[in-house]
Amino acid sequence: MSAGKTPASPSLDALTTAARGAGGKGLPPVHLWNPAYCGEIDMRIAADGTWFYNGTPIGRPALVRLFSTILRKDPERYVLVTPVERVGIVVEDVPFVAVEMAIEGEGASRVIRFRTNVDDWTVVNEKHPLRFEREPTEGLRPYVLVRGDLWARVNRAVFYDLVELGEEQDTPEGRRFGIASGGTFFPMADAAEIEGLA
Repeated sequence: MSAGKTPASPSLDALTTAARGAGGKGLPPVHLWNPAYCGEIDMRIAADGTWFYNGTPIGRPALVRLFSTILRKDPERYVLVTPVERVGIVVEDVPFVAVEMAIEGEGASRVIRFRTNVDDWTVVNEKHPLRFEREPTEGLRPYVLVRGDLWARVNRAVFYDLVELGEEQDTPEGRRFGIASGGTFFPMADAAEIEGLA
């Protein structure tokens, strides 16, 4: 390979084989791997969580799940990474969508869990926070941290259920409306502003 040239991107079959080989019990330790960057592969995760390859949706949920286990957010880009190669992909918003919510306990002991579109379950707590971004037309856009720097957008139906759990608390920034889970309060908006945001 000439100096300064980027290695050729692997084919989908090669990447699939490498991803299967990298697996084991639990999620692969992608944060420990630092192979050579092999350029971009024509893969995209749309804002609704659909994965595309060469412009075509990947119709096999098991394959999407497999690729999701080797996904990592590097400072420059999202990558699929194995012990021997690292390829860039496009993510329109965030890689995952939270599609189901489960609630355990009540009051201060309440824990909220979300299931993503790739069947990961995430407990909302200090290490897996909620964040809310304002949108000009849709009000608030909610996200939950799944792992690493990989977030899931909470879909609208689940968000409406989440808002039903909201409460007001005094914070250093003033009285805020937000969500409590896992012993942590996640402010959503000023208490006076919350009406009509969701």
